[in-house]
Amino acid sequence: MIYASFLNENNKIGVPAPSDGANSKQDINRFKNAKKQIEDKGYQVSLSENIYKSNKGRSSSAKVRANELNKLFEDKEIDFIWCASGGEFLVEILPYVDFEKLVNNPKWVEGFSDPTGILFPLTIKYDISTIYGNNFKSLGAQKYDRSIEENFEIIKGNLITQESYDMYEEERQEKITGLEGYNLTEKVKWKTLDNKPVEIRGRIFAGCLDIISEIAGTKYDGTNRFINKYQDDGIIWGFDICDLSKEEVIRTLWKLNELGYFKYSKGIVFGRCGNDNSYLNYDMNGCLKDSVLKDLNIPIIYDADISHKGPSMTIINGSIATVKCENDKGNIAFELI
Repeated sequence: MIYASFLNENNKIGVPAPSDGANSKQDINRFKNAKKQIEDKGYQVSLSENIYKSNKGRSSSAKVRANELNKLFEDKEIDFIWCASGGEFLVEILPYVDFEKLVNNPKWVEGFSDPTGILFPLTIKYDISTIYGNNFKSLGAQKYDRSIEENFEIIKGNLITQESYDMYEEERQEKITGLEGYNLTEKVKWKTLDNKPVEIRGRIFAGCLDIISEIAGTKYDGTNRFINKYQDDGIIWGFDICDLSKEEVIRTLWKLNELGYFKYSKGIVFGRCGNDNSYLNYDMNGCLKDSVLKDLNIPIIYDADISHKGPSMTIINGSIATVKCENDKGNIAFELI
C-alpha cells in the first residue's frame, strides 16, 4: 500500500471540484470560510477555478474536471488534494483521468460521498491510500465539530483512535449564512446484527455504497486483485449509504457478493442511512438480515459514524483498521502497514 506524506505546516492543499461546486450564495460563503479557516491553521490553499460553478450537479465538463485533477497530481507544489463537494456525477470523469500520472505522483486525496468515485479506483485498483472523511465544504462551518478536528489530526499523521460520537444530525438545519455546523439532535448508538460485541481487524476501504455499486464490475474496479493481494490481512468494508432504499441495498449487496467482494471479509461496517426509504417497511436490521450477508458468517456493525447523517469519522482507506463495537459505542484505529 502506498501512503503519501502527511500534512506539515505551510503545505499546500489543492481543492478540485471533480463533482459539484457551489450552487448557492450560502455554498460560496462556506467555501470562502473553509479557505480562511484552513489558512488560519497554517496551510496554503489553492481553490479550483470551477469551485463556484454548478450546472445540473457538475462544476464543469467531465474532461475539464478530470484535467484539473490530473494537473494537481502533477503539480509539485501541491501536497494534499481535498475534494470540494459531493454530488452525483464524478464517475463521468474517470475515462479522462490519467491514472498513470496519479500513480507516479501519489498524494493523499480526501473526499466524502460522490468523491468515492475517485477514491475507490485509487485504493482498490492502484494501491494508493485515500481518505474517506470530509469534503472541503464541511470545513466551512464557523465552529468545528470534534470530527473535523480529529480529521486534521489524522491527516497530520497523528493516528488517534476515534471514539464514537455522542449525538448525530437526523435532519440538517436550514442554511442561512452557509456557515452552520451540525444539527446534533439524536443519540449515537452503534449496533451489531447479532447484538454481540464485535472486534475486527483487517485492511479497510470505506466509501459511499451508492457510488461503489455503480463502479462495481467496470474497468475501474480492481476489487478481486485487491482482496487477493491482501487476503492474509482480511478485508473490512465500510459502507456509507446515501439515497439507496433498503430494497436497493439488498440488491446491491447481492451484486457485490456475486462479484466476489466479500471473499476474505473480516466484517462490514454500515453507517446511518442518509435517507431511510423502504417500500416494504424494512428497517436497517431487517434489511441486512434478509440480504446475502446472512450466509457470510461475519460480524456486521450498523448505524456507525461513517454516515451522511454526520458527524462522520475519518477513514484511512487501504490501512489496517481495528474496529470495535460494544454497548452502543464504537471506535476505529489505524496502522499504516
